[in-house]
Amino acid sequence: MAEQHVSAAYDPWSPEFVAHPYEAYARLRTEAPVVFHEPSGQWLVSRYADVNALLRDRRLGRTYTHRFSHAEFGRPEPDPAHEAFHTLNEHGLLDLEGADHTRIRRLVSKAFTPRMVAGLRPTVEKLAGELVDGLLRNGGGDLIAEVAEPLPVAVIAEMLGFPAEDRQLLRPWSADITAMFELNPSDETARRAVTASTEFSDYLRGLIRARRAEPGEDLISALVAAADGADALTEQEMVSTCVLLLNAGHEATVNTTGNGWWALYRNEAELARLRAEPDALLPTAVEELMRWDTPLQMFERWVLDEVEVAGVTIPRGAEIALLFGSANRDPERFPDPDRLDLGRADNPHVTFGAGIHFCLGAPLARLELTESYGALLRRAPGMRLVREPQWRPGYVIRGLEELLVEI
Repeated sequence: MAEQHVSAAYDPWSPEFVAHPYEAYARLRTEAPVVFHEPSGQWLVSRYADVNALLRDRRLGRTYTHRFSHAEFGRPEPDPAHEAFHTLNEHGLLDLEGADHTRIRRLVSKAFTPRMVAGLRPTVEKLAGELVDGLLRNGGGDLIAEVAEPLPVAVIAEMLGFPAEDRQLLRPWSADITAMFELNPSDETARRAVTASTEFSDYLRGLIRARRAEPGEDLISALVAAADGADALTEQEMVSTCVLLLNAGHEATVNTTGNGWWALYRNEAELARLRAEPDALLPTAVEELMRWDTPLQMFERWVLDEVEVAGVTIPRGAEIALLFGSANRDPERFPDPDRLDLGRADNPHVTFGAGIHFCLGAPLARLELTESYGALLRRAPGMRLVREPQWRPGYVIRGLEELLVEI
């Protein structure tokens, strides 16, 4: 009963919890580090050591269909009305396991090598500077809509080869699709996700046909070329890979920018410290801002084979919620974890995951964040917060509605 009482403090549908989850996390880590949460039907795992280990444990998976049918795993068949969303999601790198995951990751990783990402630095620096200059001309505005969102969307769209005139379609499609990753999404959320999945897939199939006829230097052209070679991607795998790269390539960066600046405004001494020595502090500051208020609060895994965690046996067929936000505040791994320390050197946060599903785009995200923060610190050193922001309803992908600033 005591454990159930503690798990009740975890309420991902509550605006109050979404705004301030860290006290509940502390209780979970201390009193019930592995506990079943009836409302979400998940086992909550909150300590850093357990989360980090389970991310690498092959007894868990992002999916189970490579080994079991839905019936064998004790799960219902997916709703046929949601087929477009499930088809898109299940053929993407994030939800693939085994040989298919290895095959596609090997191909896509060629676009995210340190050398390739370093080559993008002038482009990212130029884009960040232009966006910040626009904010300056207006005397301020919504930092998320005017800087945080356009930068990573422009970068990943450029890499994939989306025509400039179509890029306004991408963010709405992405928002509707990723809303399905929240816990117990509504029927309306599912309807919007299915529509977006259908429209985005149809658009990409057209773009793939165009690249087959006239290849370019972009990643879609590279995927098309690979489809005719040893890696042999199907068209659906190409579509799903492109959607995942767009979604994963900007959601975390957008929310780390917004959440990070809000963190800085709540920690004025650290903001003053960063403004005083931005070049020296930015590398560790970016890591600390990702740790302190991570944009991905929870990551799910299916239990493929029975596993014991902190003395608790979790059966095959169960779903585990790995609480990244809690792991990143665990005092067993991070001294004084609730203190924002932009110079924190020993900082192995789990924001990008771990194991075979470690975020491929982590080097690019770090580059975008460094250039975005750097441009704002240099060009708008006196940027001020207009009013306290509100959190969006989502918990899994956690970010602000807007962040109004004046210059």
